[in-house]
Amino acid sequence: MFRELLRKKNELSMEECICILKTEKRGVLSVCGDNGYPYGMPMNHFYNEEDSKIYFHCGKSGHRLDSLKKDDKVSFCVYDEGYRNPGQWQLNIKSVIVFGRVKIIDDQKKIADITEKLSYKFTQDYEYIKTEIEKYAHKTLLLELTPEHICGKAVEES
Repeated sequence: MFRELLRKKNELSMEECICILKTEKRGVLSVCGDNGYPYGMPMNHFYNEEDSKIYFHCGKSGHRLDSLKKDDKVSFCVYDEGYRNPGQWQLNIKSVIVFGRVKIIDDQKKIADITEKLSYKFTQDYEYIKTEIEKYAHKTLLLELTPEHICGKAVEES
């Protein structure tokens, strides 16, 4: 159902893919948008090792949510900051693409729990996180991405 990577020597192991999903702070979530056009937007995310799902928080209205209500299929792309070898201009990066389906979650307890876990990727300030969740969780939905296919590769520009 999903295509295999053409350059097998560049393929990342599943462990490397999960590591990138866990450590990187942002990726691009793409949905099937208006009039058949893809709609991609940068999103913070949380990879939950307990259920192997990826979570995003979002507002309760907008293009993304309207699109997901029509079609729950998405792709999510994450890549690391990369590196350059000394004296070379080429950027070497590792990227991961996840294909799957999104479920919209409106359970306030789960929203608060996942949002707290996601927030720790950005700050360790518990009081700040707690205050933000108390102020905004009721205005928030959670998107739960269930992966159907995960692949990753190392890319060396040339």
